[in-house]
Amino acid sequence: MSTGDPHGEAVAASSRWQSLSAGLDSSHKRIDEIFACDVFDQRKMRERLPKNTFQAVMNTIESKGKLSTDDAEVIATAMKDWAIERGSTHYTHWFQPMTGLTAEKHDSLVTPDGSGGVMYRLSGSNLIQGEPDASSFPSGGLRATFEARGYTAWDPTSPAFIVRGKNYATLCIPTAFVSWNGEALDKKTPLLRSIDALEKQAMRILKIFGTDFGVHSVGSTLGAEQEYFLVDRNLYFARPDLVSCGRTLFGIVPPKHQQLDDHYFGSIPPRVNAFMAEFEEELFKLGVPVQTRHNEVAPGQYEIAPLFESTNIACDHQAILMDTLKKVAGRFGFFACLHEKPFAGVNGSGKHNNWALSTDTGVNLLDPQDETHTNTQFMTFLCAVIRAVHIHGDLLRATIAGASNDHRLGANEAPPAIISIFLGDMLTDLIDQLESGKPNRTLKGGELDLGARTLPALKRDSGDRNRTSPFAFTGNRFEFRAVGSTASVAWPNTVINTIVAESLDYIATNIEKSVGDDTNSEKRDQVVRKVLEGLIKEHKAIIFNGDNYAADWQDEAAERGLPNLKTTADALPALQSSKVKTLFKKYKVLSNTELESRSEIFAEKYITEISIEAEQMAAMAKTMIMPAAIKHQRNIAEAVGATEGVGVDSSVLRGELEDLVEMVGELKDRIESLEQVRIIADGQTMMKCEYCRDQIVPAMESLREIGDRLEAHVEAELWPMPVYSQLLTLR
Repeated sequence: MSTGDPHGEAVAASSRWQSLSAGLDSSHKRIDEIFACDVFDQRKMRERLPKNTFQAVMNTIESKGKLSTDDAEVIATAMKDWAIERGSTHYTHWFQPMTGLTAEKHDSLVTPDGSGGVMYRLSGSNLIQGEPDASSFPSGGLRATFEARGYTAWDPTSPAFIVRGKNYATLCIPTAFVSWNGEALDKKTPLLRSIDALEKQAMRILKIFGTDFGVHSVGSTLGAEQEYFLVDRNLYFARPDLVSCGRTLFGIVPPKHQQLDDHYFGSIPPRVNAFMAEFEEELFKLGVPVQTRHNEVAPGQYEIAPLFESTNIACDHQAILMDTLKKVAGRFGFFACLHEKPFAGVNGSGKHNNWALSTDTGVNLLDPQDETHTNTQFMTFLCAVIRAVHIHGDLLRATIAGASNDHRLGANEAPPAIISIFLGDMLTDLIDQLESGKPNRTLKGGELDLGARTLPALKRDSGDRNRTSPFAFTGNRFEFRAVGSTASVAWPNTVINTIVAESLDYIATNIEKSVGDDTNSEKRDQVVRKVLEGLIKEHKAIIFNGDNYAADWQDEAAERGLPNLKTTADALPALQSSKVKTLFKKYKVLSNTELESRSEIFAEKYITEISIEAEQMAAMAKTMIMPAAIKHQRNIAEAVGATEGVGVDSSVLRGELEDLVEMVGELKDRIESLEQVRIIADGQTMMKCEYCRDQIVPAMESLREIGDRLEAHVEAELWPMPVYSQLLTLR
């Protein structure tokens, strides 16, 4: 890659794809022929394992028992044989530490045979347990640097898969990651615990309604939509801020960006479409059921969305998706930018977390059905979510906190920092009916006549959607829209599972106290309505169907007692509250020490990211913007001298020079101001978070303001980095 003219290289790359696209071969293998071909899933286990071993592993997956050592040996051998047939040479315990990324240590599948050769080997013990060095991963004080021992434990509910490269194939075994003492050091372990807690309480509700027959388990399901930007790699490497911080620290929007709404759902550029096709093919091979791709609102922004899966597998697939996205983008000359706000002035990226509850028999417990007012079980689950979000809105806000998401939340493109629930007209009407007595009607959407003979009548939903709501009911699920695009979805779903489990526990306990062993359904329904009526009266303040972007909503939310935690430094203290500690401890999701470690890790990450950005910003201002501004200043000064030297009035030009000199002086002063505050003194972690929020971030905003002002004045040929008009449009 040439570094001399990144803009020229980017233009050339875009032009090549424009000219080549017409002649590209669009033939490809059928999706059903390649789907999950690199996954050791239930179908392959059924084919390769003895019946008793297959049943043993299925019992483990369905939480009916643990695997024996003998069964583990058989499974490991079958998995190894399948992997080497698929070209694998190594295996790894693939886990999700508290870095927010995935981690892996590759070990060879071959071992000396004692006769000068090698043999393939994967033992049952190596399948079940690994021992990575735990000292260099974030632990939030759970482990000292010298305390290095940690363990990975095979998660049989998430199938093993093969990751491929140009000259390698590695068998990846999804695992949990814990310390020597058994404390969770990862995202998966608490998630699995929360799934167990949710299942236990949801089954109590089904038993109350007599709908538990044939149901062995209830679990949350997830579909996580991923937004991202694509930037030409030539331009990316010419922007030190994008490379080190994932976002631009300087830059002004071009005259045309997203104002015309012409990018959203627009025609996908050829190079981007080619990338998307290969990206999806890689995901299909790994068993990730992606369904939707499209242009997003901002230029250069796109989205990919999968179908619903069980939450544990969906979280693993989301991690696979992000990793695959970055790898495949490079093949097409792109950098995939997942940062929540890589470009100021245009929309940022999120990850819409679509959460639902389903039985193992395929019943969606959040499906209202046609006559919703008669579906008391649905109303019970709905009210449980309402109560959970109202009580733990501060925890949900802390769950999505981070330096990058602070730039996005409340920016009239994403939900605000105030957590509320959108229900829509039909469900809100039912909630109102339930609060005042027995519901007796369900609002209907009807049909839409489009006025043309050839167009069909459209079924109209009973309620609209609300894209400004952070936690919106969207037909048969809740969409937690405030999750950031860089985030692992495991942590938000751990929290949702746990808080809903608590509310289901509360509701079930109150109903059981009144109903006892009485099987009379009429009495039961009366008790349920009474419990839900009281719950609605107490928690309906969380329901808001209006415009969450509106300024007056902040005042109204305050009157309702809803917290407005605008920054990470405001939100993270919720993790240290006794309410949250009691919640996680009661349902055995996180011990107090595990929760405290997460609070520390999240805070330290925020501090570190702000510190990196401040240092990078000061460096760019000093070594890139300042020299360019001075050179432009010198050019104008020479022009003033030459003009006045021939006796021509140069007052306008001299005024421009004086303005530029003043701006250069301001730039110098603001660089010095940032340099003075960016060094963080030792102290308590939360105090350092507050210092970042109150001192470093404002100094960075001030420096950016003058840097961006200079960009608008300095000659384009002198500006030392690619600008937004190039970054957002060259594809």
